[in-house]
Amino acid sequence: MSESPSQSQPKSLPPQLPAPSFVGTDHPVTEKSDVIIVGLCDDAPLSESAAAIDGLLGGVITNLLEQGKVSTDLGESMLIPGPGISGDGATLVLLLGLGTKKKLDREAAFSQTSTAIRLLVSKPHRKIVIALGELLQSSDHDAIVAGALFALEGQSIYRTKSPINVPETVCVAGANPTAIDRGVILGESINVARRLVNEPASVVYPASFADRASDIAKEVGLGCEVWDEKRLAEENCRAILAVGSGSEKPPRLVILRHNGGRPGEAPIAIVGKGVTFDSGGLSIKPSDGMVDMKCDMSGAATVIGCMRAIAKLGVKKNVIGFCGLAENMISGSSYKLGDVIQTRSGKTIEILNTDAEGRVVLSDTLNVAIGHNPSSMVDLATLTGACMVALGNDVAGLMTNDQATCDTVSSAAAIEGEPVWQLPMFKLYDEKIKSKVADIKNIGEGRWGGAITAAKFLENFVGDVPWVHIDIAGPAFADSPKPHRDAGATGVMVRTLVRWIENQAESTA
Repeated sequence: MSESPSQSQPKSLPPQLPAPSFVGTDHPVTEKSDVIIVGLCDDAPLSESAAAIDGLLGGVITNLLEQGKVSTDLGESMLIPGPGISGDGATLVLLLGLGTKKKLDREAAFSQTSTAIRLLVSKPHRKIVIALGELLQSSDHDAIVAGALFALEGQSIYRTKSPINVPETVCVAGANPTAIDRGVILGESINVARRLVNEPASVVYPASFADRASDIAKEVGLGCEVWDEKRLAEENCRAILAVGSGSEKPPRLVILRHNGGRPGEAPIAIVGKGVTFDSGGLSIKPSDGMVDMKCDMSGAATVIGCMRAIAKLGVKKNVIGFCGLAENMISGSSYKLGDVIQTRSGKTIEILNTDAEGRVVLSDTLNVAIGHNPSSMVDLATLTGACMVALGNDVAGLMTNDQATCDTVSSAAAIEGEPVWQLPMFKLYDEKIKSKVADIKNIGEGRWGGAITAAKFLENFVGDVPWVHIDIAGPAFADSPKPHRDAGATGVMVRTLVRWIENQAESTA
C-alpha cells in the first residue's frame, strides 16, 4: 500500500495562516490607525473610548443613538468618519452593538470581535484598534485576540485574490502581554485546525496529515509518533487498515505527547476521527453527500489544534493526542458489506454499511489510547448525521460512560460558549448493535437513535476509562457563513478542550 511518486500530492499547505502583529495600547483614541472598533451597550453609558471619540466629534455618537440611527442591538454596526481624518486617532470608527453589558461573556468577546473584524477586512486596513475590552472582563481579553484571528481565516484559500485583507497590526485596548500571547496561541491553533479541514483531500490525506502533525510537533515541542501501514499491521490495527484498504493512500495513526505534568502522572487522552475523505466506500454516498467529505477528519484536526495550544501555553498536565487516519474509497480491495473484522482489542465487528466507517477507525484508535492508561479520555468525530437531526447544525452531542467527566467537559464548553447537549446512553441501546455473526455490528437497527448507537459501538473499545464522546458532525463544518465566521471549517471544540484540560491541571495542582 505504499505510494508511488505519481500518487504523491503536494504536502505544503499554501498560503500561510494570517499572522498580524498584536499589541496592547493604553491610548486607543489617540492611536494613529485606520479604524477603531468601539462597543455600544443598551444598559451602560458610553465606554471610555466611545465617550472620548464622541467628544472629539462634537457628540455625533450620542446624536446617532438619540435619533435611532445606530443600534446597540447585538451585532448591529455603523461605520463613521473618525477624528483621525483631521488629527490624531483613527480615520474611521466602527460602532458595534453589544446588547446588554451584564450578558457579555467570553463567547461574546470572541464572536463579536470576529464579527467586527469581518465587517472591515473586505477593504485594506494597515492598523486596526479594538476597544471592546473596555466593556468586558479583563479575563476575557484573550478571547478578543483569538476572535480577531479567527475572523482572518476563511475557506477561500485557493482564490487568486483573497477576499480577506489581513491588517499589519491589531492594537487591543487595555490588554496585557499575557492576554495577547494567550489569545494569539488560541486563535492560531483554531485556525490550524480549520486550515487542515478546509484543504482539499488531494492535499490533506493520511500521510500528508501525519507529515503536517510532525511539523507542528517539532515547532511547539510535542513528542510525535507516526504508525504507517506496516506498523499498523504489526499492531493488529485491522479496523483502520480495512477502512483504508480501498484507497491508494494508506492509513496512518498519529500519536502526539505533551509531558507537562508530573513524571508518571496518568495522562489525559484526546482522540480524533481522521477520515480525510469519505466516499462512503461500497455503500457509496450520492454526489451531494460527498462534496464536503474532506471535513470528515475534523475530529483529528481538532486534536492537532488542541495539542498545539496546550504545548505553547505550557499546560501543567500530561496529555496524549491520537489521530486515526484513513481515506474511505472504492476499489477492488475495498472492505465489503458482510465482512467481519477482528479489531486490535480482539472484539469482532460485522460490517453492514461501509459508510459507517468512522467508528470502525476509532475502534482501533481508542484501543491504542487506553493502552496508555489515561485518567480520562475524550474523542471527537464527525460521526453521525443522526446527531444533526437531533441537535441541529450548531450543537455538538455528548455521550459518556462517566457523568462526572462529562459534566467537566460540558462546563468547559459553557464557559467558552460552544454549545453542547448530552444524549442518553441507556443499556437498552446495547442490544441494537449486537450482531448475529460477530460481537457487534457497525450500524444500529434502522434509522432511530443513530448518534447513540454509534456511541454505544465506541463504548466497546474504551474499557473502564472515564470517557466522553463528542459528535461534532453538525458544528464542525458550515455550509454558509455567519456574521462572525466564514463558511467551511469552524475549529469547534478547540477552545473547549483547552479549557477542560487546563481545568484538570488546576484541580490536580
